[in-house]
Amino acid sequence: MNLADLARRPTEWLRGTGRMNDVVISSRVRLARNLAGMPFLGRCNSDQQTEIEARLRDCIMTARVTDETFYLDIAGCDEIDRSLLVERHLISQQHARGTHPRGVAFSPSETLAIMVNEEDHLRLQVLRSGLELDQAVAEAIAADNRLEEHLSFAFHRKYGYLTACPTNVGTGLRISVMLHLPALKMTGEIEKVFRAAHDMRLAIRGLYGEGTEATGDFFQISNQTTLGKAEDQIVHEFCVDTLPHIIDYERKARDVLLTQRAIAVDDRIERSLAVLNAAKLISSDETMYLLSLIRMGITLGRCSELDLATVNELFLMTQPAHLQKMHGREMEPLERAEARATYIRQRLEASEN
Repeated sequence: MNLADLARRPTEWLRGTGRMNDVVISSRVRLARNLAGMPFLGRCNSDQQTEIEARLRDCIMTARVTDETFYLDIAGCDEIDRSLLVERHLISQQHARGTHPRGVAFSPSETLAIMVNEEDHLRLQVLRSGLELDQAVAEAIAADNRLEEHLSFAFHRKYGYLTACPTNVGTGLRISVMLHLPALKMTGEIEKVFRAAHDMRLAIRGLYGEGTEATGDFFQISNQTTLGKAEDQIVHEFCVDTLPHIIDYERKARDVLLTQRAIAVDDRIERSLAVLNAAKLISSDETMYLLSLIRMGITLGRCSELDLATVNELFLMTQPAHLQKMHGREMEPLERAEARATYIRQRLEASEN
């Protein structure tokens, strides 16, 4: 797998399709697993960490969890390559920062990825565009079953799968969605939603998961409880009992904006397009903010110049590691700001032709 080629193409789970894609950017399912008979990673010595990485790498490639699987040695990647994988949500920031033997396997579409030696020995994730959690869970369980034909995972008859973090014990299943909530932010209602989500035992994080802040009005919302619940119960509670309320809040906030502040909304959208078409220097944060407004404009029918897939692509391709990988060198912030602005202008011009 050539990471330079990877950096030049959009990822499948950001294609702007799937149910409720006006609010739901993507769905993610993650399974945490640990090898039976081996200590949790935090208790392993360096020899055991090396053994686990090698054993899981060989098993993943043998089990053929996808038609074609790529495996990368994260310890052997440079900082830009690791950041690129974080930006594409193939690995976590914790995984990127590690110093021990570790790796990641992923499918050509990048909808399935398996982190080796992150917090747990193995973390399998499936990403889908839009709200497609049922399909993602089915794909994750199928991949997990193929791995279990070759591996024995730490399992307790009473407690279920044993994991490094107690909140994952049981099914080891965490489900999350990446939501775009600009209207709730603009109407000042976002804190009420956060409080409601907390009451519903949901975790809210930024664009890149735990420990990150929301950028471009993107929020990851996930379940927090896995113990004592079956997979279908977790999905049902999340998709039927909780998530629809948050999506409904955002849609109602957008209706309020259109009813009461339509001219102001149109002004923000047009100004955002103008800046992106003319800027010679632009930061990552400003890019995300402007694209967020344009994305909302598309879903409200107020912006016909672009489509969701193009905006989602720009969110990804203008990130720091992507720009540096496309240019084949490390770049200072000012260089990245110039390269980002140039890329955006060229991409917007191409979309008009």
